Amino acid sequence: VQLQASGGGLVQPGGSLKLSCKPSGFTIDHYAVGWFRQAPGKEREGVSCINAINNITDYADSVKGRFTISRDSAKNMVYLHMNNLKPEDTAVYYCVTATRPPYYDCSTYKSRFGFWGQGTLVTVSS
Repeated sequence: VQLQASGGGLVQPGGSLKLSCKPSGFTIDHYAVGWFRQAPGKEREGVSCINAINNITDYADSVKGRFTISRDSAKNMVYLHMNNLKPEDTAVYYCVTATRPPYYDCSTYKSRFGFWGQGTLVTVSS
């Protein structure tokens, strides 16, 4: 199982970015997908998750109201739309999925998701 995150870059505070998550060799519709991030010197943080049943979403308090996770079944992709970015959002962002059942659900995603790819770097700076 492999998921590739892309779309990172340098953006000014208050700006926006859209990250993309592309699975390799499977249909992402059947799985919950989570976004995590890791800033230099900090622990990895679960940012958001979207389940595979009815696309119910979950967000960390630090990004609520600014980030939106979505799924495009036709393109077999998951996205993370990031608005009003802050310097503290600077991190490497990863998209991951469940390593054990229930594969379709976001419950306990912060401890149950994995298959870490290379991630994509987001830098928020003026």
